[in-house]
Amino acid sequence: MKQWYESLFENYAHKYDKECFVQGTAGECDFIEQEIEQDRSLKILDIGCGTGRHAIELTKRGYNVTGVDLSKNQIKRAREKAQEAGVTIDFQIQDARDLSFDGEFDLAIMLCEGGFSLMETDEMNFEILKNATKALKSKGKFIFTTLNGLFPLFHSVNEFYESAQKEGQSQCKECSFDLLTFRDHNTTVIEDDSGNKRELKSNERYYVPSEIKWLLKTLGYKRIDIFGAKLGVYSRNDKLTTEDFEMLVVAEK
Repeated sequence: MKQWYESLFENYAHKYDKECFVQGTAGECDFIEQEIEQDRSLKILDIGCGTGRHAIELTKRGYNVTGVDLSKNQIKRAREKAQEAGVTIDFQIQDARDLSFDGEFDLAIMLCEGGFSLMETDEMNFEILKNATKALKSKGKFIFTTLNGLFPLFHSVNEFYESAQKEGQSQCKECSFDLLTFRDHNTTVIEDDSGNKRELKSNERYYVPSEIKWLLKTLGYKRIDIFGAKLGVYSRNDKLTTEDFEMLVVAEK
């Protein structure tokens, strides 16, 4: 049986690219460039690359990027967009829980819930972190975003989704947040690329900063910095607060 995150992306590439939460690409790539000091000799792995927005933008800026995603449909669209943009990128269909890479990349990025935190068990989510780490060279860097577990302790996730909803875009309803597991169970409603409305029972894991630090320390990271993730304007100046729906994690081996 297919999981909700597999069904979600079956016919949802063009509509996905119109969602409000994917509109911050240029600013997010500015931050990535700062973090690697604009060293274009570095190899970058984009995990859960979706339709390739970060991979394409970074390649246009002169970087060598490989993009992987579980969804055939998202990868197909990423390849089309790369061709339209006149860039050559190695886009591969791969499962982030079982990547084929070993010590090949200087930087791994995993943005906008690129796999991590969407899995149905904590063990599977940890496999994604393990595989991303394995793909990195000995002094590699890992930049990713994930759902901030401090947010639902102080706010209603339901109200947040309602306030963020825009006409014609996906919506989340019937959220129920479980404090024992830090999982939000909700119904995700989307209109796919054929104009069909679809409802999916979703299940996402929120993480608190101390959990993320502990998980990354067990994987051998020496320095772990966590910030508030502001759409399109990632910055080391944004201290993580209970107001941030997502956190931005920068880890160095």
